Amino acid sequence: MPRTDHGDSGDADVRKSGLPPVVGPDPRILVLGSFPSDLSLEKEEYYANPRNQFFAIIENLFSIKKDSPYQERISDLKERHIALWDVIQSCTRQGSSDTRIRNAQPNDLMTFFRENPGIRIIALNGSRAGQYSQIMSKAWNHARAVEILILPSSSPANARCSLEEKILHWRKIILMCDSVF
Repeated sequence: MPRTDHGDSGDADVRKSGLPPVVGPDPRILVLGSFPSDLSLEKEEYYANPRNQFFAIIENLFSIKKDSPYQERISDLKERHIALWDVIQSCTRQGSSDTRIRNAQPNDLMTFFRENPGIRIIALNGSRAGQYSQIMSKAWNHARAVEILILPSSSPANARCSLEEKILHWRKIILMCDSVF
């Protein structure tokens, strides 16, 4: 069942709460989505929709097996100094589409950056995350030497790019690692 503050998941007035950040010791890369899908909220797992290509992209970039158990993938991300979170902490939304997000409340990115000063790359997963993040850009303007990338969404709703094209764009993270670490 999606994490909601009231009502049922079919009700447009339902306020949904996001997931906590996935963060290990000394993260260097922060991948920020917009807000988890209903399936992700239900399973309490980032990118839980099997059609979402996030873990296929990560497998290609970081050799983390996309079919490994979720907790193993998360552990591997942490070992590689990669954190996951979302720009939005809570919102009202009917269904899982980012276009239906209303009344968005941001996550506390300022505190996150204070607690994780080693972040050097912010990878925004999709243009919606990029749009919402601009509202909160003050948070990372205070961060030191941070590179910001707006990357094609890994969502199944993004059919404009093939998986290969998405990987090509997301590969910028690897290229930037050499310059910021």
